[in-house]
Amino acid sequence: MDYTALYQSKLTTAEEAVKVVKSGDWVDYGWCVGTPDVLDQAMAKRLPELHDVNFRGGVLMRVPAIYQIEDPAAHMTWNSWHMSGIERKFIATGAGFYASMRYSELPRFYRENIGHVDVAMLQVAPMDAHGYFSFGPQASHLRAVCDVADKIILEVNENMPRCLGGMEDCIHISEVDMIVQGDNAPMPQLGSVPATDVDRKVAELIVAQIPNGACLQLGIGGMPNTVGALIAESDLKDLGVHTEMYVDAFVDIAMAGKINGSKKMIDRGRQAYAFAAGTQKLYDYLNDNPQCASVPVDYTNDVRVIAQIDNFISINNAVDIDLYGQVNAESAGTKQISGTGGQLDFVMGAYLSNGGKSFICLSSTFKQKDGTLASRIRPTLSNGSIVTDPRSATQYVVTEYGMVNLKGKSSWERAEALISVAHPDFREQLIKDAEKMGIWKRTNKI
Repeated sequence: MDYTALYQSKLTTAEEAVKVVKSGDWVDYGWCVGTPDVLDQAMAKRLPELHDVNFRGGVLMRVPAIYQIEDPAAHMTWNSWHMSGIERKFIATGAGFYASMRYSELPRFYRENIGHVDVAMLQVAPMDAHGYFSFGPQASHLRAVCDVADKIILEVNENMPRCLGGMEDCIHISEVDMIVQGDNAPMPQLGSVPATDVDRKVAELIVAQIPNGACLQLGIGGMPNTVGALIAESDLKDLGVHTEMYVDAFVDIAMAGKINGSKKMIDRGRQAYAFAAGTQKLYDYLNDNPQCASVPVDYTNDVRVIAQIDNFISINNAVDIDLYGQVNAESAGTKQISGTGGQLDFVMGAYLSNGGKSFICLSSTFKQKDGTLASRIRPTLSNGSIVTDPRSATQYVVTEYGMVNLKGKSSWERAEALISVAHPDFREQLIKDAEKMGIWKRTNKI
């Protein structure tokens, strides 16, 4: 069947398409690099006529036009599933909020808990010969969004890579209400931050723990990316990938000949991911690449799926950790920085994997606004900080001063282990704090 006529019948302008949005509507803006562009610009022009329009999205890579209208809080609210720095600044103005979740549950949220979206606006790759539009590198939860949306508007971008998957990675033209030809803007670029000496020390400790044939998950941030860079330079072989976010480090490892997925128990030979963002190198690599599988997040992040993969290695960042082993990876006190995401899913899944290991990595200190150093290993998390990973789930913790495994340790052993990888300048005070908290033995030695 030739779908050209059907395509033309649904083709319209962005200005015409956004007229379906009414005051009080819930509008889904997709996710990450799939956030609409020309539809967003048209929506920004329409918003001043409306009030109480709720938008959902996350991991924004550019400032949306709807953020830039006069007094946005009078017309709209942004609801973020996972905040980038762009969203963090906007939410601080009072015009937006964070929506907490375990990322693996997001498709179910839409299908069972939210149940209804008035308008979905998604940026997609061009239609193929069979009438399908690829969601690009963010299958994530977008099929679930479309399943419950009253109106589906697609913005076509010829620069969006066509990402293969096999399930919930695309939508058919017969399901779409309107199509808008975008301006074919270049894909947003997410460059890597240069590795620090601390990053390299942490990465060296972790890479030494990775066996041949391991399956990798890398979180967002400098340390996980540095681990990836060291893996690309290592002698490791037969690696696999099953991850929430696909980043440039995976491309480097693959191009170095380290990834073939031959030892994976499921999805043999394929790199599975829920969404991706990086440089043009990454988008070019993912485009029409049958080795890479763009799949929904309730598959990549399902603890039961992760546990089926032997030697699963999960590597994630943290903001801070307390002496009980509680990990905060998303807030500074009550100030939300990013989101819960899938860290807990991978921490739990990796430990359940045969031979699997979960690593939480962080620098031992950070510089405060006044220029003084503070420890990331704390007696207790600061008031209001979010517990991303409970103490019962935390396995390996790594700083530039060493690596400790908290599994099987009592409270005093945990305190001793964590203080041993804290910055030396803070160890004595941490011992005093542990004594006050009743989690320190007189026989403890650091």
